[in-house]
Amino acid sequence: MKKSNFVALVMGTISMVFFALGMCMAMLPEWNAFEPGIGMGCIGLVLALITVMVWRKMEHKAPVHVTGKTVGIVAVALIGSLALGIGMCLTMVWANMILGIIIGLAGIVVLLMLIPLCKGIRD
Repeated sequence: MKKSNFVALVMGTISMVFFALGMCMAMLPEWNAFEPGIGMGCIGLVLALITVMVWRKMEHKAPVHVTGKTVGIVAVALIGSLALGIGMCLTMVWANMILGIIIGLAGIVVLLMLIPLCKGIRD
């Protein structure tokens, strides 16, 4: 394993633990820790962004250039992830099975659209 991959693995794991713990703190009313959970989740997201920057620097890759295509891909990814998450919440938390399955499948279809957006379609 390359050093850059190992560093990214460790940093990514730490950042996702912070994010996951923060979301649990925010979403579980029994814990009564909504505000600290949001803060912890934000710390996890910032650490994840730092992880990407450190890994790209260690791999001697150019920084990510923000273009219209990049913004569009991120928007599609966010919409698909949110739709999938809303569908899961509808089925598991609010017992609205049919609507949850429909919205979740729509989210999966939107996420599948990322493949041709990122890689393109070739012969």
